[in-house]
Amino acid sequence: MKARLIPFDVAPGSLKPMIELEKTLKSSGLEFKLIELVKTRASQINGCAYCIHIHTKDARANGETEERLYLLSAWRESPLYSERERAALAWTEALTLVAETHAPDEDYAELSRHFTPAEQVNLTLLIGAINAWNRLAIGFRSIHPVESGRAAA
Repeated sequence: MKARLIPFDVAPGSLKPMIELEKTLKSSGLEFKLIELVKTRASQINGCAYCIHIHTKDARANGETEERLYLLSAWRESPLYSERERAALAWTEALTLVAETHAPDEDYAELSRHFTPAEQVNLTLLIGAINAWNRLAIGFRSIHPVESGRAAA
């Protein structure tokens, strides 16, 4: 697999607002583990290897467990996630697949039970941002880093 282009090399100014949004969301009060779970789950749905690699690595480096990362795609069947995380993951799936789901009222009601209005906005922006990053990475075939000692297929 070969990258089509590297967005940061050809349009750094256009990506600057995305970087600023990321900084804002990291300091928004949303928990770091929650942020990384949301980014990883959206990336799994979208099939973005680059973002899955980056966000699972960041999550592990900041204390997330392997088990919770392994089970993330089946979070509904696992007791390892809090009610707040479940509400965020359901909202992530609803918005990532919005053309299919139309953001169901049930998912929004659960979101509202666990997140303040400001947190709801920040979480929704986070979901929108990771979906945009996924589209950049998938569209331009960004290649995830290969760990040393392992050959690329």
